[in-house]
Amino acid sequence: MEKVYLTSGINNCGGRCIIKAHVVDGKIVKLTTDSSDGKNGTPPLCSCTRGKQYIETFLGDNRLKYPMKRVGERGEGKFVRISWKEAVDIIIAEWKRIKKTYGVGSRYVNYATGVSALMKGNVLAKRLLALDGGFLDSYNSYSTACISTATPYTYGTNLTGNSLEDWVNSKLIILWGHNPVETRFGTALWHLKQAKEAGAKIIVVNPRYSDTAKAFADRWIGLKPATDSALMDGMAYTIYTENLHDQAFMDKYCIGFDSKHMPEGYDGKESYLSYLLGEKDGIAKTPKWAAKITGVDEDTIIKLAREYATSKPAALVQGYGPQRHANGEQNVRSGTMLACITGNVGISGGWACGMGSVERHKSPSFPVKENPYKAKIPCFLWTDAIIRGSEMTSKNDGVRGSERLDGNIKMILNLASNTLLNQHSDINRTIEILKDTSKCEFIVCSDLFMTPSAKFADILLPGTSMFEGENITMPWGYGDYLLYNQKVIEPLYECRFEYDWLCEVAEGLNLKGQFTEGHNSVRDWLKTLYEALRKKESELPEFEIFASNGGYQYKNNPTVIAFKKQIEDLEQNPFPTPSGKIEIFSETLFKMNKPEEIPAIPKYVASFEGVDDALRKKYSLQLIGWHTKRRTHSTHDSNSALEKIEKQRAWINAKDAERRNIKNNDLVEIWNDRGVIHIPAFVTERIVEGVVAVSQGAWYTPDSGGIDQRGSINVLTTSKPTPLAKGNPQHSNLVEVKLAR
Repeated sequence: MEKVYLTSGINNCGGRCIIKAHVVDGKIVKLTTDSSDGKNGTPPLCSCTRGKQYIETFLGDNRLKYPMKRVGERGEGKFVRISWKEAVDIIIAEWKRIKKTYGVGSRYVNYATGVSALMKGNVLAKRLLALDGGFLDSYNSYSTACISTATPYTYGTNLTGNSLEDWVNSKLIILWGHNPVETRFGTALWHLKQAKEAGAKIIVVNPRYSDTAKAFADRWIGLKPATDSALMDGMAYTIYTENLHDQAFMDKYCIGFDSKHMPEGYDGKESYLSYLLGEKDGIAKTPKWAAKITGVDEDTIIKLAREYATSKPAALVQGYGPQRHANGEQNVRSGTMLACITGNVGISGGWACGMGSVERHKSPSFPVKENPYKAKIPCFLWTDAIIRGSEMTSKNDGVRGSERLDGNIKMILNLASNTLLNQHSDINRTIEILKDTSKCEFIVCSDLFMTPSAKFADILLPGTSMFEGENITMPWGYGDYLLYNQKVIEPLYECRFEYDWLCEVAEGLNLKGQFTEGHNSVRDWLKTLYEALRKKESELPEFEIFASNGGYQYKNNPTVIAFKKQIEDLEQNPFPTPSGKIEIFSETLFKMNKPEEIPAIPKYVASFEGVDDALRKKYSLQLIGWHTKRRTHSTHDSNSALEKIEKQRAWINAKDAERRNIKNNDLVEIWNDRGVIHIPAFVTERIVEGVVAVSQGAWYTPDSGGIDQRGSINVLTTSKPTPLAKGNPQHSNLVEVKLAR
């Protein structure tokens, strides 16, 4: 007899869709998804191709089956099978030794999104470490470091988006580096379709003609990577000089746009308008000036500026790709400036730009005890903290909670994460750091597969998939629902969810009672945390009903317009900034005294390994990545069936290919000082000249000479962080390409 279980993917997928697992005699025979049509106004939560492939991805023979201990050189991938008891005993012994020898600040839980649900291993591990005296924590994310850091300097918050059903009220939507067709982004794709049907014009700005541009765009504007701020400056110049700007808005709500509205004591030449008109540097930021930098012709810049300024209300929606550049913070602030200069902030159909977060409903969260060790590092700098942690400071490296670190990382818990190697920058540098066991002395990995990261474990543990346990998943950015992961099958082989073995480690540390607080199972925790959420979200049904229904879609969803209250009554509702107004000029940034890297105003700052870098004499092409529809980050790359959806290829403009005698599907070599990859070429007009694109997430697969054969972009990416957020610059890379031998 067939039984249907309701679940959802728990990896870091933008879809967060409903999955119906059909089970006969304890075996999943097929998957179906949400069949609603959305005609009731509720976005359907149906799966994409990735969701339909969950069985093939997660339940194949390539799963890790039992605990293992490293026997070869770290990274060599040689392990022997051990028992769970032996694995836990080793972890307890090393946990205690490292704490005693190096202190609690030597212990680190690596960035992880392989499980992105309420109960996840990295958060559970942090809870236990906090109970055991503390650990070196991190902040930021690989996805949003620059945009989440920069947005508050303008608005004082990251809650700068309107709820997405408001897109139908926009006359124009500019998707600036935003690609919901491939990344999904919660319910964004459904709302974009609604807006298109309602008559909104859609323009996509992106170096690559993405699937979103292909499906929705009335026009694609291709620009050179990391030149977004220059294009925005050129637009602003046109808007201002043609008197298309909203001066009344700027006068009333903004600080620092022009000399009349600077903070007291600051020279008017530090204003944005002074920069725009070239009063200080002698260079007016005209469309002609912008065209030379961006590769976008002058007429196109002028036309885009006029359309945005005169199509009010208009929504300029910033994706996360443009801020993953060496000057990513500036791209963000330039977008917020354009929203302000056109008066598209705080109105229906507009969009304030920046992070664009919307908080309409609360999400449940797992409680981590206060960490006794106060220092934190930007998550992108964990490899630096292995080799020079004791040298890292708040001034130079973004250390928070302390002026400096007191030592190096000696233990890493890498749970449901391929960031230990594959998803981190400069893979060859990372390998050299991790191979040296005198640096980081102990690494625990828990995963489903022998990923490139898992090969660097000292103890390697087999985790469970979405089908083998219970959890609660939340939408990715946008969406008003919670989904419950029902347990579909028993854990395979000797696989265990991280909570189970962490309870045993806690027992060995005499902390089990404090760690579990009487919760004997994951389900116990889920019920407790869900019921705590119900006190804030009274619409939610009781836990048992919620779990049996596979989740809940909220019905009470009032439209949110970011900063509507501020625009209607600024005196009673000031912006949450130091000045109480929108800060085009940030006094806080000015006082950092780094004007070339971190200016006080939004402006174009040349990117390292960008269009203006002298290194282009050696490496003439810019390399960017993107999130492909065949993977979720690196998840699904082990599923070869998805290669039919999109092959791993390097996109290269036809003119660049012709210069190098490269034809479609030729095997090419892409290289720079950091490494070499071999990958087939996709010769196309869908990418701007001078740019190469390789989708991120392919599993690093080196040959005997260390040349990657799969097309893992992070062999080539830089580990130098961005100046303000100390974030991920993984789209700012210079390379060269030739036919592979």
